[in-house]
Amino acid sequence: MSNSTKTTLPPEWDDDERMNFMFSDFKENRDVNTTDWDSKMDFWTAVVTQSCRDRGTVCVNLQDLNKSFRRKEKSPLGLGTVIQSMARCGKIQRESEFAANVDCGWLSWGVGLLLVKPLKWTFSTLLGGNRVPLEESFVVIELVKEKAAELLGAYRSSEFASRSILSFQELCTLSSDVCADESTLCMALLQLQRDKQVTVSLHEGEKIVKFCQTGQDRVTPVSDVDIGIYQLQCSEKLLGERVEKLGLEADKCKEEARLLLREGKKSQALRCLRGRKRVEKRADNLFAKLESIRGILDRIAQSQTDKMVMQAYQAGVSALRLSLKDVTVERAESLVDQIQELCDIQDEVSQTISGGVTSADEDIDELEKELKWLVDESKPDAVFPEIPTNHLGPVWEPSLPGDNQLDSLPTVPRSHLNISTEQLEEELNQLTLTDSGFQQKKSPAKRLEPAQ
Repeated sequence: MSNSTKTTLPPEWDDDERMNFMFSDFKENRDVNTTDWDSKMDFWTAVVTQSCRDRGTVCVNLQDLNKSFRRKEKSPLGLGTVIQSMARCGKIQRESEFAANVDCGWLSWGVGLLLVKPLKWTFSTLLGGNRVPLEESFVVIELVKEKAAELLGAYRSSEFASRSILSFQELCTLSSDVCADESTLCMALLQLQRDKQVTVSLHEGEKIVKFCQTGQDRVTPVSDVDIGIYQLQCSEKLLGERVEKLGLEADKCKEEARLLLREGKKSQALRCLRGRKRVEKRADNLFAKLESIRGILDRIAQSQTDKMVMQAYQAGVSALRLSLKDVTVERAESLVDQIQELCDIQDEVSQTISGGVTSADEDIDELEKELKWLVDESKPDAVFPEIPTNHLGPVWEPSLPGDNQLDSLPTVPRSHLNISTEQLEEELNQLTLTDSGFQQKKSPAKRLEPAQ
C-alpha cells in the first residue's frame, strides 16, 4: 500500500494466501461461485469506504485506488468491478450525476471543481462501455451525508451561528477541520442543498451561502432583507478591523514621540503627537459609524424576535380558536347543571349508605370501654422481689475492717458505777410517786460517770 495514505487495513492484509485471492480478478459470471464473489465484493467495498473516511474525502476514483492498495508491487485486479457494483447498488454515484440533481450552477463560479467531464467519458457511458475510466470521480453517498451533517454542526456551534448568510471564504475557514479540501466542501454543500438545509447564490461576484436556521424545516430563498443584513455585517467587520488598525497606529505614534523626546528632538516628537491626534480622530469617527451599524443590527435582531413572538401569538390564538370551536356558554352551563345534579345524587346515596349503620354508633362507648379493658389486661403484671427463705435476723459477716455494724455501738463499761445506794432509793421513790398520779417535775438528770 502507498505510504502517502494512512488508512485502517483489515486484519488479513498480511495473510498472503488470503490477499492473493482478494487481489485476483472477479469471475465473469457471479453464479459460478456466489460465496467467493460476495465475500470478495464485501471485503473491497468496506476497504474502499474506510479508506475514504480515513483520508477525510468523499470522492474516489479508480486511479487513486490502484495506487493506494498496492501490496508487494501488485494492485488489485478487480477494483473496476467493485466500482461498478457499488454504483449499481447506489453506494456511490458519478460526481456529475450527483451534482445534476441540484442547482449547482455556482460550482462554475471559480470554485475549482470541474463537473463537465471529457467527451470520451460521456461517449463511454452512452456506448455502454464496461470499463471504468481511471480518472472518473465517484461520490461515496454514505460519506458525503456524514460530511454534510458535520459541516452543519460546525456552523451551528460556531460564532457565525447567529448569521444566516456566510461568504464562501468564511465557510472555507470554518470548515477547515471538517473538510479536507475544497472539493469535499462543495460535495457537502451539494448534499445540504439536496436536504434543503442551505442555498448558494452569487452577490456582486461573491459566492454566499445561506443556512437553514434553528426551528426551520428548510432554508428560505435569499431575499433583499437577507442581502441588506449581510452587507451591514460585512461593513461591521470591515469597520471593526479598520478601527483596530488605527488604534495600533496611534499607539505607534505615541511610542515614537516618546523615543524622540528622549533623544532631545522635541519638534519631531510634537509632529508625531499631532499625527497621533489625527489618527485618533479618524478612529473616533469610524467607531461612531461602527456603533451606528451595530445599533441597526440589534434593532433588526429585535424585530425578528418580535416577529417570532407575534407568529407564536397568532399560532396560539388559532389553536385556542380551534379548541373552543364547539364550546358555547349555554353548553357550558348545561354541563355544570348536569355535574351538580350528579353530585346531589351522590350525596343522597352516601347518606343512605351511612344511615344503615347509625345504630352501631350507639354502642361506641361500650366498645371503647371494652377496648380499654383489653389494653389494661394486656399490660404485664407487676414484678415483686422473691421471698427470702433464710432467717430474718440480720446476719453480719464482716469481711473488711469497719464493715461490722457492732463497731458503731458504745463500749460496754467494765468498771463499777460510781453511785451510792441512797441515790438509787431516791430515784425509786420518785418513780413511785409518778405512778401514783403526782406529776414529777422534770429536772436535768445527773449524768452517771463511771468510777475512776
